[in-house]
Amino acid sequence: MKNKARIVYLDIENSPSLGYVWGKYEQDVIEFEQEWYVMSFAYRWEGEKTKVRCLADYATYGLDTEDDGELVRDVWDILDKADIVIGHNVDRFDIRKLNTRFLYHGLGLPSSYKTVDTLKIARKMFMLNSNKLDHLAKYLGVGAKVDTGGFGLWLACMKGDLKAWALMKKYNAHDVDITEKVYKELLPFCTNHPNLNVFNETSHNCPNCGSGHLQERGYSVTRVGRRKRLACQGCGSWSQGELVKTKVVVR
Repeated sequence: MKNKARIVYLDIENSPSLGYVWGKYEQDVIEFEQEWYVMSFAYRWEGEKTKVRCLADYATYGLDTEDDGELVRDVWDILDKADIVIGHNVDRFDIRKLNTRFLYHGLGLPSSYKTVDTLKIARKMFMLNSNKLDHLAKYLGVGAKVDTGGFGLWLACMKGDLKAWALMKKYNAHDVDITEKVYKELLPFCTNHPNLNVFNETSHNCPNCGSGHLQERGYSVTRVGRRKRLACQGCGSWSQGELVKTKVVVR
């Protein structure tokens, strides 16, 4: 079935903050010259194509190359429509970065949504050599991040190089594409996924992916009863049926 939940995959890129230091190694910043700002964002609604926007796409770029106001408002609108936001390190990085700019631009919080952070799943469930998105994608055989050549890309974009902006958009969009693929691979291991039955107004489908193809695989037992074990034939996730209480003596 098609999920009613509005699920979006999201990734942002931001500039560095500029400041003065006395040296290179473990230096304190003497004074900030320029706060960081959002440079680009990419997103993909479940079942649709990835879209990406950068500062150079906006009319305001000709007046102020560091003005992320319109870009940030566009991201705000996406989050305001979303039920579930999926990303790699999305809780600690993307959402907090965006909230910071929402605060700056006086936007407030968008309407409530749930998040699924693939970095948190990786850290909780596995012992990989690295939990970075690039390593995960390669390990799972679903791709790799675009090679940007390093920090020089960010500097070139900040200097107004339109070719650099094109590569930044490609890099940002591709991160969303491989995030979706990594998420689909990790889905059976996500034990705290938002329950799609609630969003879809269903009761007997897979809570992780919304599929109605569940296979009964015995029972899981508690101290007061048991639940049917259900294996999703779509995403591979496990779920459980309602608790059937049994008349037993318990301590």
